[in-house]
Amino acid sequence: MESYMDYLNGLYGFIAALVVTIVATPLVKAFAIRIGAVDKPNHRKVHQRLMPRLGGLAIYIGFALAYMFFIPSSKETFGIFLGGSIIVLVGALDDRFELSPKVKLLGQIIAALVVVWYGLRIEFINLPFEGTLNFEWIAIPITIIWMIGITNAVNLIDGLDGLAAGVSGIATAAMMIMALIMGNTIVAIYCMILLGGIIGFLFYNFHPAKIFMGDTGALFLGFNLAALSIMGFKYVTLFSIIPILILGVPLSDTAFAMLRRFLNKKPISVADKEHLHHCLLALGLSHRNTVLVIYGISIMFATAAIVFSQSTLWGAGILILTLLFVLQLGAELIGWLGEKKKPLLNTARRIRQMRAGK
Repeated sequence: MESYMDYLNGLYGFIAALVVTIVATPLVKAFAIRIGAVDKPNHRKVHQRLMPRLGGLAIYIGFALAYMFFIPSSKETFGIFLGGSIIVLVGALDDRFELSPKVKLLGQIIAALVVVWYGLRIEFINLPFEGTLNFEWIAIPITIIWMIGITNAVNLIDGLDGLAAGVSGIATAAMMIMALIMGNTIVAIYCMILLGGIIGFLFYNFHPAKIFMGDTGALFLGFNLAALSIMGFKYVTLFSIIPILILGVPLSDTAFAMLRRFLNKKPISVADKEHLHHCLLALGLSHRNTVLVIYGISIMFATAAIVFSQSTLWGAGILILTLLFVLQLGAELIGWLGEKKKPLLNTARRIRQMRAGK
């Protein structure tokens, strides 16, 4: 009965966050324009006109109000909320003043340390063949690296209208379903409220967008997803695999970007126009269809994570290998690693040529 009432509160929180975000977004848009927090077009960006950013502030407002009234009291969730508030401040300052990378990183480290201080850490990983791998003293740096990595991975995919918000919403929904399956009430309710804020913002952010979420929103959503993945799955066998699957799109886009730049002998920090959404646009897909395709890929990863959690060890292994093969093949077909880096397709071509030669 208590769980039923908790989940009912979660539903109320979802509605509250949704409605407040819908109401707050136009106000935040006007505020962003007034203070000059706008995104200017350049050679790397798709949009062709000035766009107000700072939209993540509306998500935060809707989430924060619902959090205060509907999430059960918890030391860990308060730590996430406090750290997320610091991230929002850093993102908002960056949206207005364009902070240096070092200052942004410092803010992210402080926010991650707050989460650690309130008891949320990756202290161990359950192994598939019984036993655990304990991190002991390195639990803190591992947690901070994970938090910062996921936070920035979501920020990297924020390149099209509704893309980062939609992908984050799908990941949040997947975590909510997993939490419901495992009976983790607090994580489920937290996800419900966060999802309400995301959906409320998508009313204004889906193509054609009226406002961008900016670093305020992308960093906030990435930070929350990173923290929730620790809180929700730290007792699950192969903890590291499930959140990686749920966050498959931003993580794979980041991984391929780093690998692509390494293979092309370019600095990892140098930006390019070969992210997933750039590749799909280059194939001739429209802005809206590109976003919908990436939503579909996100749903595939999220579904795989849920199936994985219920699979046997052998079934999970086959699922992972299949996903890796499909991911690599898809990356080569769209030129995600660059036009010349296509080992699977080149191997298949050589095999066909050998057969033709016979």
